[in-house]
This record gives sequence, structure tokens and C-alpha cells, in this order.
Amino acid sequence: MNSYETKDIRNIAITAHCGAGKTSLGEAFLFNGKVSDRLCRVDEGNSVLDYEPEEIKRKTTISSSFHHIKWNKKEINIIDTPGDTNFISDTFSSLTIVDGAILLVDAVAGVEIQTGMIWEAISEKKIPALLFVNKMDRERADFLNAIKNIEENLDVKPVVLQIPIGKEDDFKGVIDLISQKALLFSIDGSGSVTPAGIPDDLKDQASEYREKLVEAVAESEDELIEKYLEAGELSDDEINKGLRSGILNNTFTPVFCGSALLNIGIQPVLDLIADYFPSPQDRPSLASINPETGEEEKLKIDPAAPFSGFVFKTIADPYTGKLTIFKICSGKLDSDSTIFNVTRNAKEKIGQLLKIEGKIQKPINQGVTGDILALAKLKETTTNDTLAEEKNASSFKAIEYPTPALFYAIEPKSKGDEDKITASLTRLQEEDPTIQINRDPQTREFIISGMGQIHLEVVLEKLKRKFGVEVELKTPKVPYKETIKGKTRVQGKYKRQSGGRGQYGDTWLEIEPVPHGQGFEFVNKIVGGVIPKNFIPSVEKGIVDAMNEGILAGYPVVDVKVSLVDGSYHAVDSSDMAFKIAGSMGFKKGFVEAKPILLEPIMKMEITVPDECQGDIIGDLNSRRGKVLGMDPKNKNQVIQTLVPMAEILDYDHTLKSVTSGRGTFTMVLDTYEEVPAFLSEKIIAASKTEKEEQ
Repeated sequence: MNSYETKDIRNIAITAHCGAGKTSLGEAFLFNGKVSDRLCRVDEGNSVLDYEPEEIKRKTTISSSFHHIKWNKKEINIIDTPGDTNFISDTFSSLTIVDGAILLVDAVAGVEIQTGMIWEAISEKKIPALLFVNKMDRERADFLNAIKNIEENLDVKPVVLQIPIGKEDDFKGVIDLISQKALLFSIDGSGSVTPAGIPDDLKDQASEYREKLVEAVAESEDELIEKYLEAGELSDDEINKGLRSGILNNTFTPVFCGSALLNIGIQPVLDLIADYFPSPQDRPSLASINPETGEEEKLKIDPAAPFSGFVFKTIADPYTGKLTIFKICSGKLDSDSTIFNVTRNAKEKIGQLLKIEGKIQKPINQGVTGDILALAKLKETTTNDTLAEEKNASSFKAIEYPTPALFYAIEPKSKGDEDKITASLTRLQEEDPTIQINRDPQTREFIISGMGQIHLEVVLEKLKRKFGVEVELKTPKVPYKETIKGKTRVQGKYKRQSGGRGQYGDTWLEIEPVPHGQGFEFVNKIVGGVIPKNFIPSVEKGIVDAMNEGILAGYPVVDVKVSLVDGSYHAVDSSDMAFKIAGSMGFKKGFVEAKPILLEPIMKMEITVPDECQGDIIGDLNSRRGKVLGMDPKNKNQVIQTLVPMAEILDYDHTLKSVTSGRGTFTMVLDTYEEVPAFLSEKIIAASKTEKEEQ
């Protein structure tokens, strides 16, 4: 049985823009919580939380990792999340199930693009959070400027609980505005702290921020504001009460500062999490769907209720098998029991419950409401599934993942590995739902899509390391289509005599365009039996086969209407094959006469870039035949809505990163098909003919 109850659990996500020091803060938590015997560092490759080979190589978090510590008699579950836009969806998944969050802001760089995106997600989910201004020991670090930057760029009411003592190389501690004491830290990374009086040169600043703190705390409760207006001050107990109330109700966001790498200012953060942050019982339940009404509802977070859990992450390993990570949303769960997968309508026999500690798992006998645990080798269960007792049929609402932005064709380096590729990528897709794999029916290529270049590079590295499959990425073929703008009437006649029974089929076709998206329409207008009814389907099949092969450049034909209006047959020589060929011949001949054109896919894009890059991006889009639909300001960024031909943006991920120094992001979806300009159409047709000749 566990040594803690639901009320003692704190589920915390550490979040930030890439490079702000999330993992370093997590490592400092583990060291101060005596889970690790040294302060591990990402740049030394010995991090407990960043343990995957791809993370060690790149010195960045790629996948959310988990650990836990005990602090002030509380069980703090720590989730270290990615900050790189290539892997940010994993952060959003983790934010679905946590009860609190820490958002780091670099004391030098301030609020960056991913900082804003993550804060939006935290705010939208109404997750109680604290801001940690990190890297106060760095050159040009400026706490007050960081606070100003936060106020200007994030929709937040920051309340400073600490101010720094010293800056840059001289940074040595913080002033705790609640206890009104200075906390001086050792710079050797040990975390040892010495309380002291507030330095004289900081007393005025401390007094100013203390007053702002008390005002903010007083406003969190009616009783406190009345007391503050009457007395002009609050007791320490009243401040503590108001602080917890303000955090739980998202009235304000407390701000701390420190240096994760030097282990300065870390213990006060843990104190706040343990003493003031919500337990799972203090938070609303995940949204669930009532199976009878189909409507969204909230289940009660109750340790005494029947068991229910939500799977928010899967880790695939070819040796140890699949690891299913889930949060217990109600009730308790024992090892070696049977649960019901509501999503799959299947029973699952579970073995040992596991508590995740970095790359290892610790067996436990029982999990309680609010805890984050793992199960190994479940057969049916995957990410977004609801686990419960069989009689409890409600399912939790699935996590929605962002649309992939980058597409590549994928080919095995070794022949015969096609089936192995599909199976291996399906396994990786279980742990990363933002990977999408499909076979394009038109180009017959395997297409893999992801959030960016680095994302797909990591996928390929994992594919090789975990499953022994090596592949190559190639620029995908653009799925052009062919259609017509004119109308024609044409004869398709097939006649062959070569001794014995011959072949005879004669058709007259009217070919015309139909509105975009309507597809293919075949109309039989034969009267008087000039073509027997049993041959009519063969005519249509011949036309469809010709459409699939394409006439101009080998691309499928769409949006045409073909009417079979006349023809003739021979009582002996006519056959299904003859009329199929006649239909195909007539269509190919008529298509060329009916003003044929090429159509290209047009992508709808949403591009977020810093203000100063807006002009360069719009200029680049114009050079790519893009049509800018509009622009919306968002903090210090611009969100550009645009339509661009797919052929022009196959390399856009590289360009955007180059122009914005990695600060730009984009999403895109297929919007429509439009006519290819004549000068480009000629090149595409010529290239297609050359390719056919070479084959």
C-alpha cells in the first residue's frame, strides 16, 4: 500500500521554451529531494530525465519524462516536458492530466515563442502555475526586465514572491517576501542556504514588492480584502491563506527566480508546490463523454469511487514491450487485477503497477486517485484510452493533436523492408500520435508526416535504434490532377480483324466539365439498342481506366461528365473488351480536344512569426505564388493566414527556420485544387514525359 493519499499528491509539469532550463530545474528537484546523489547536467549527458540516446545527442528534451520526490510530506510527481516546437504536442498531452505547472522564463531572453504557446495552453486549461525566472547567474540577466517582459507578452497577473540578491556572476540568493528574510545560497550546487537579514540596498525594493504581494493576496478573498482595507496589513497566516486561495483560483501567478544549474532558489519553489499547490482533489476532473447521451460531463474525483483512469502517453520498446502511462482519475487500482478498456470494449489483465523514475520503473502494489503510474505489455490499450471498472462506462475525452506540418516520401534502404517499415512506424506512432503514415494512392509513395525536420530526423533515428530499419527521406511527389475546361463530342472506335473472330466496338461520347469536387459522372443516353446494355458498363470501365492513368502527364482526371450518346456494334465481333477499348480511346481523344488543364493542391497555412520577420515572410510567400488572406497580431508575433501551392512549400520548414532564426511555426492543411499556370504546366507535362521515356 502507498504511504501517501490523494490529498498529498502534487502533479507538476515543468514547461518552457526550448533551452530555458526545464530539465536542469527537474534535476535540481531530484537532487534536493535526495532522489539523485549529484546535481546531474544535460550538457554532461548524465541527466536522469533526458535519458534517450536522441536526447543525449541533441542535449534537449524530446519526450516527456517522469519522476517523483517527497517534499514536506507531499508526493510530488514531476513531468519534464519538451519545449522544442517539433515535440511540443507531448507537452500539451502532459498538461491534460497535471494539477499544476511551472513555466520557466529565461532571465536573458525573456518570453519566447514557445513560452507564449505553452502559457496559452496552461491558461486555457486553468492550471494553477508559477513562473520561474531562470538563469539569473548569466550575463545580461535582468529580473525586473523579465517581469516587464512577462507582463507585456503573457496574459497573466504576476505576483513577485522573491527578488534576487545580486545579478549575473554576483547572483547569490533571493529575498523571500513572505518571511521577509534573505536566503543566501552556496554557489557549489549543494543547495545549502543561510537565512539572513535583508541587505540595506534592497530594503526599499523588498518593501515595494511586499506591498504588491499583500495587495494581491488580499484581493483573493472578500474576508481578506476587508481586513486589509481596515488594518492596512495581513498576518503571515492570512497571507498564506490568501496565497493558496489565489493560486488555486488562478487569481494571480506567483513569480520566483533562481539558477537551476547552480541550485539557487530551488527549495522555496518546492516549498510552494508542496504547501500551496492543488492536490488532484482540488482540481476539476477530466472531461468525459456519457455513453448514453454523448454529452460531455465531469466525473467526481473521489478515492472511494469506482476506478477510472486515462492513458495519456505510450512508450514503445522492442525489448521490454509497450509501457502504458496513465493517471488514476478516481478510485484505486491494485497490481495483478483485471480492468476494462472502455474505448476498446475489451478486458485487460494487468500485472505489476509501476511508478516511473526516469528510465526505470519501480513496482508498487496499489495506486490511488490522482497518481501517475505505468503498466507494461497491455495488449489492447493505447494513448487516449479510458480504463475503468466494467460497470463504469463513461470515457474520457481524447487529446487532440496538432496537424503535422512537414511531409516526406519514405523508402527502405534495404529491399523487402516495406512491411517492416509499416509495422515499426505503427509502434512509434503509439508513443507519438503526431507521426502520420499513409500510402498515397495516386503517387503510390509511403508518406510520413511530422511536426518539423528535427522531429522526423528523430523518428528515423528511433526507427534504426529500436527496430533495425534504415530508411531514406525523399521529397514527395506533388499529387497533381487533370481536368478540362471545354466541351467536345468525339468518336471512339475500335476495330480489329486478324483471322477468325474480330473485335468491334463503336462509341460516341460527349465530354464536359463539372463543378470542382463533383468527381466523375457517367450518363447512358443510348436509345434504340444501338449498343447492347451488357456492353455499357465496359464503356464506362474503359473511361475510368483512362482517367486513372491520366492523359496530359499521367495524373488522375477529375471533375468530368461523360455521356455515351451513340455508337454501333457487330453481332459477332463485339465484346466487352472491344467496347472497353473503344471507350478509353474516345475519352483520351476527346480529353485533348476539351481544353485540358492541370490542377495543383493548394494548402491553407497559418504561420506565426516575430513582428520583425513579417515583411520577409510575406515577401517569401509572394515569391511562392502565395495569397495572404490576413494577419493578426499575437503578443509580439504576427499570425499570417495564407494559401500557397503545395509544390512551392515542400521545403518551407527549412526556410521558415532560416528567416526567423528558429522562432517561427506553421501548420497547414489541404484547402482546394486550382489550375496550374500555363508556363508551369508545360514544364510539369514535359518532365512527366521524360520520366516515362526513362522508365
